[in-house]
Amino acid sequence: MKKELTIILLSGISLFVQAQNTVTLKGDEGKTVISRHIYGHFAEHLGRSIYDGFYVSENNTKIPNKNGVRLDVVDALKKLKIPNLRWPGGCFADTYHWKDGIGPKDKRPTIVNTWWGGVTENNSFGTHDFLNMCELLGTEPYLSGNVGSGTVQELSEWVQYVNFPKDSPMSTLRQENGRTAPWNVRYWGVANEAWGCGGNMKPDFYANLYRQYSTFMNANVGKEKIFRIASGASDDDYNWTETLMKNIPMNMLEGVAMHHYSVFGWGENAKGSATDFTETDYAHTMDEALKMDEFIEKHAAIMDKYDPEKKVALIVDEWGAWYNVEPGTNPGFLYQQNTMRDAVLAGSTLNIFHKHADRVRMANLAQAINVLQSVILTKGEKMILTPTYHVMEMYSVHQDATLLPIDIKSGSYAVDKYKLPAVSVSASRDKAGKMHISLVNIDMNKPQTITLTLQGVKSTAVTGRILTSAHVQDHNTFEKPETIKPAAFNGAKLSGNTLTVTLPPVSVVVLEL
Repeated sequence: MKKELTIILLSGISLFVQAQNTVTLKGDEGKTVISRHIYGHFAEHLGRSIYDGFYVSENNTKIPNKNGVRLDVVDALKKLKIPNLRWPGGCFADTYHWKDGIGPKDKRPTIVNTWWGGVTENNSFGTHDFLNMCELLGTEPYLSGNVGSGTVQELSEWVQYVNFPKDSPMSTLRQENGRTAPWNVRYWGVANEAWGCGGNMKPDFYANLYRQYSTFMNANVGKEKIFRIASGASDDDYNWTETLMKNIPMNMLEGVAMHHYSVFGWGENAKGSATDFTETDYAHTMDEALKMDEFIEKHAAIMDKYDPEKKVALIVDEWGAWYNVEPGTNPGFLYQQNTMRDAVLAGSTLNIFHKHADRVRMANLAQAINVLQSVILTKGEKMILTPTYHVMEMYSVHQDATLLPIDIKSGSYAVDKYKLPAVSVSASRDKAGKMHISLVNIDMNKPQTITLTLQGVKSTAVTGRILTSAHVQDHNTFEKPETIKPAAFNGAKLSGNTLTVTLPPVSVVVLEL
């Protein structure tokens, strides 16, 4: 009798979990395109991101490279289909003077990186090196201009140097330095974090300064205007967004940035370990990550007041998890490991970006290599792919696909004071007509069964891939680089217009119908 009662109770629990997680997917109502630029990346002169990450110098005979750029890194990022890459910062951007990084490398002046580690850099990786690398990667460059310590003329001349096809002082200088054709850089940031490391400005002051800089950047890239991005708010600073939208004419503005990191606190050791964390720590990180939904919604509502046609994009050009640095590494280099916690964080965040794809049209994970929530880690000749890399690769099927609206009811994942939705879902249809559904279970302890009702969908087969591991703290190392990698997923059952999916604890799944 006891055994029968246990079976009945377990069956009841399973049905209860399934009943809590329901999704209605409207396959015939999609209108908004998920911009591929949501899948952008970030390469700052910070720690081992550029030097010893992307760039190992032309004289390196141990690591295969082209003009000093690691070819294994190029191959890995090309598989991600990275649409854009932001450079040179970050905080570094507002100390960087681009003319120091052009011309013969042995004649370039050095610079002290006062923001990140106090190291002296030799400027061997500059404008030509970065833009040529972007061509190698097949990605669009996103240049962050120096407003904090630069001048209007300096930024205006940088635009002319990289973009102007005819005769001019800057295009002549470009040609003298070995590049005949312009690179046609479309995306330009006008300062970074102007409220903080970009100059500690007040929003009214920055709005006026932006208008000045933007006026002298009003150039074309072929038949298109350059895409100027204003330095935006941190987290829930809605007054910053309101001030910019109210005071900057729409014809001078293509995008407004926003930054949000999933971090416990900003003290030197307040961020917690990247690999040694408790369930409460995990829930805290995910709570911070899921705040992205509210922040975007409220910033977008302010933008809607001044721009109801949604011409100006919201650009989340810094996002990700931020922990204490790995023991024994330079505190200013921000080198951290990457676990299954980061994988579910990435999947959940990308689902949020999809949800708001009508306004969010670019985002940049911080950062690509060896810094914060990296997709790649390097150590000498070795390179490993992180769990976050695998999520970005699995989700790449959503790039430039049409968002399919969903109604979702999720059960809860409760730990201490945190009560979070256990599942996250988004869906799209690509140009070939294939439908993809991305699903995340953030629950550390329980599988989650999701019942999806498919409206306007005709499909007879479902396939999928999953990223998961036995422990949320699991991660790839240079000794064991494939502890976490995608595998085939068989936990989805299709019956008519009903799709039933059971997700293991702490897992990310992408299905194809």
